[in-house]
Amino acid sequence: MAPLKSLEQYPAITDSHFLEFCASQGILTVEDFLLHDISELAALAEQQPDPETLKEGIEEVLFMIDAQHRQPWLNGMELLADSLQNKHVLSTGSEGVDMLLGGGLREGQLTELVGPSSSGKTQVCLQAASNVAEKHMGRVVYLDTSNSFSPQRIARFVDLGTHNFLQDVMKNILCHSVFDIFTMFDVLHQLELNLKSQLLNGPRRIRLLIIDSISSLITPILGGSGLQGHSLMTSVGFLLKKLAHEHNLVVLVTNHTVGGDGGVPKPALGETWKSIPHVRLMLSRDRGNNACSVSIIKHPSMAPGEAASFTIRG
Repeated sequence: MAPLKSLEQYPAITDSHFLEFCASQGILTVEDFLLHDISELAALAEQQPDPETLKEGIEEVLFMIDAQHRQPWLNGMELLADSLQNKHVLSTGSEGVDMLLGGGLREGQLTELVGPSSSGKTQVCLQAASNVAEKHMGRVVYLDTSNSFSPQRIARFVDLGTHNFLQDVMKNILCHSVFDIFTMFDVLHQLELNLKSQLLNGPRRIRLLIIDSISSLITPILGGSGLQGHSLMTSVGFLLKKLAHEHNLVVLVTNHTVGGDGGVPKPALGETWKSIPHVRLMLSRDRGNNACSVSIIKHPSMAPGEAASFTIRG
């Protein structure tokens, strides 16, 4: 995150008095600001000289953080060359999903799986993790937010040859239990540092990052009318897309559904989040059997509504 002092270009709000107030609370960077309890910060501002200016500064910083996270203009030829040379397609191992997506998940993109409980989201995540570790010889980072990671199910997806081969596949899947958004920020920033220093690169570099489920971490911070929760959500999306693009990763996240117009299920996390994923897929399941369907909600090069099917295993 950028140092908070970089906001001094807005002297009308973020003047030296505001920066000194933030520093007195241990807030020296934009990340410090977002991770701080904003309601507590506003209450402390009330006790300072000129509290209204300080509270305006708090609101303005939140707006500026959101603006800074918008994607910059990029040269189209550079994007095309990068896509052709560096952004490969990785098979998920699920024939229906791969067929729908023209081969699988594309590196450099954030793909979201949306669906109610037991619709097959975790199945796709586990199968993709197994397939990338086995067939693409890549490492997988799996952030498990709801105790859904199952090494036994991973093992069922592997084409068993020898016990040592299964061990090699499992060693390439790095699982972290993450139960709040602040811990996820810590893990993602550490991952970014490792990728930059190439500690986890090499013949078997990290190719897939999975968060199952991201909505379980974001939903609790969206309550109330304040901007802090939405700013944190935007920051998460920006960081995930940055990791995907700069390090040629597939980022795969899951999201639950909520009731929409007429009771039709729609993705959770609202209007702000829906612009963040490059690809959004809706999953559903026939409760009478293990048949699942997957359809495109959003895709940069495919029409919404196209659908395919797959079967729950294990």
